[in-house]
Amino acid sequence: MSEAASGRSLVNLERVSKSYGVRPLLTDVSLGVGPGQRIGIVGRNGDGKTTLLRVMTGAEEPDDGRVSRQRGLLVGVLTQRDDFVDTHTVREVVLGGMADHEWAADSRSREIVEVLLADVELDRAVGGLSGGERRRCALAGLLLGDHDLIVLDEPTNHLDVEAVAWLAEHLAARSSALVVVTHDRWFLDAVCQQTWEVHDGVVDLYEGGYAAFVLAKAERQRQAAASEQRRQNLVRKELAWLRRGAPARTSKPKFRIDAANALIDDVPPPRDSLELQRFATQRLGKDVIDLEDVDLVRGEKVLLDHATWRLGPGDRVGLVGVNGAGKTSVLSLLSGATAPTTGKVKRGRTVALEHLTQDVAFEDPEARVLATVESIRRVTKTLDGEVSASSLLERFGFTGDKLTARLGDLSGGERRRFQLLRLLLSEPNVLLLDEPTNDLDIETLNVLEDFLDGWPGTLVVVSHDRYFLERVTDSVWALLGDGRISMLPRGVDEYLERRKHAESAPSVPRVGSSGPSSPHLPSSGTTTSAAPGPARSGSAEERAARKTVARLDKVLARLAEREAELSEELAQHATDPEKLTLLSAELGALAEEKEAAEMEWLEAAELLE
Repeated sequence: MSEAASGRSLVNLERVSKSYGVRPLLTDVSLGVGPGQRIGIVGRNGDGKTTLLRVMTGAEEPDDGRVSRQRGLLVGVLTQRDDFVDTHTVREVVLGGMADHEWAADSRSREIVEVLLADVELDRAVGGLSGGERRRCALAGLLLGDHDLIVLDEPTNHLDVEAVAWLAEHLAARSSALVVVTHDRWFLDAVCQQTWEVHDGVVDLYEGGYAAFVLAKAERQRQAAASEQRRQNLVRKELAWLRRGAPARTSKPKFRIDAANALIDDVPPPRDSLELQRFATQRLGKDVIDLEDVDLVRGEKVLLDHATWRLGPGDRVGLVGVNGAGKTSVLSLLSGATAPTTGKVKRGRTVALEHLTQDVAFEDPEARVLATVESIRRVTKTLDGEVSASSLLERFGFTGDKLTARLGDLSGGERRRFQLLRLLLSEPNVLLLDEPTNDLDIETLNVLEDFLDGWPGTLVVVSHDRYFLERVTDSVWALLGDGRISMLPRGVDEYLERRKHAESAPSVPRVGSSGPSSPHLPSSGTTTSAAPGPARSGSAEERAARKTVARLDKVLARLAEREAELSEELAQHATDPEKLTLLSAELGALAEEKEAAEMEWLEAAELLE
């Protein structure tokens, strides 16, 4: 590390203020980050968390105040957008072009690459990667460096439960100071020693992770409530005194009137409230959704193999699995958007199902918020009576100008809340939620959890947010790569144990790579098959497996050849945006096809061991 690590404070903010337009995000803020400190930053969306990071790292200058950084300070920053050049390869942007034997010789580098880039070919062009793959490349590149201070903005986005657990352990073991903005409360508890809450232009400091922050905040609110009660008692006494008869009022001492006015005026403005209204959920019968002997195949990848799964009334289920295991596909199967390859999906006659997908795009981005809701229902029945569309929107946090805003202008968190409102307007009794916590701040997550606590229907949740998953569900099921949906009595902890056990088993060499410069050494990453199913025997099955391996060897060779051709074409058309878009799309589709083929090869190869 640099000489900065030896000093008392790495970064100091002294009376810093920062505004956007007429809205102050930081007002007279003073704080500092010391060597080795691990700090989590929380707050509502739009309250200034990312702005605080940008001012701290020098990406933006404060309007007022001073930011000082120790001389020679090495800062690594992960923003929510990367600046990769699409024609560069993953090897170039993450590893600086190092050959496999160079980065693999260091145990820390090897672990970072094998965990975060387990399913990413290092010699692929960045332009062909998905948003999640690009995000993991940026995180891997940062962690490979040696910094005095690491600053992370939403690092757990696009990571599954397993990768989030690894990242927490990795960061806790580093000596670098850490400042992280995240809505992942489990991650905050696992990593951070101090929590900063950004709100109303100020930053409140709390010792400890998320759990300690909640306890300390509750105590502060209790003390504030006691102070407020005393203040209101004084207000009542002063008002009573001022109201004593008209003749006497003019003779009252001015200082008493001023004191009373000060008490009355000294009321802080309320923060924006968010309340998820209790809708009149339709009655749910005893039969909900049954998967019976279902096969689900995507390309050449088998996601479900003779799987049977039954969901009953009031079941609250969390579904976990590595990226690509088929969690979203299973939700689509339950909703009816996808048909099984073979088998049956039976739904009860009383089922009224709604599916919150990961897609936040709107059919008509020009449509207005209030008009869109009124086109569905002007008046909605709730457990508390009838509510107008405008009142309902206000309870979901859409007030003032937001009522007439274009849907296309909403932020990510606002889009998520609006999607949820539209979904609940139909009064469903079965909810399928696919990554519902994306783009939601912690305060909104608390409100959503409170709403789901009292929701009487059947709930199935796919989420990388371990805290949310354990908070709102009663049981956890997993896709472990054996074609089944397996119940895990001990929840996420058992899932991580099973995955760790699967990784420690002898791995099958990765195929389809381009010879000695293969981007991966044989590793225990997510390309191995998870918890195997029942033992299989018989020469017929082994012969079938050999045929599958031979066929897929040819398929993978063809895909690798085409991938190399596309990478060359990307370099040749670096100045042609339209051509780059087409080539990137083809590369992305090719990567999915290759991943499916590799998974099938690995599963067949296991039968030949």
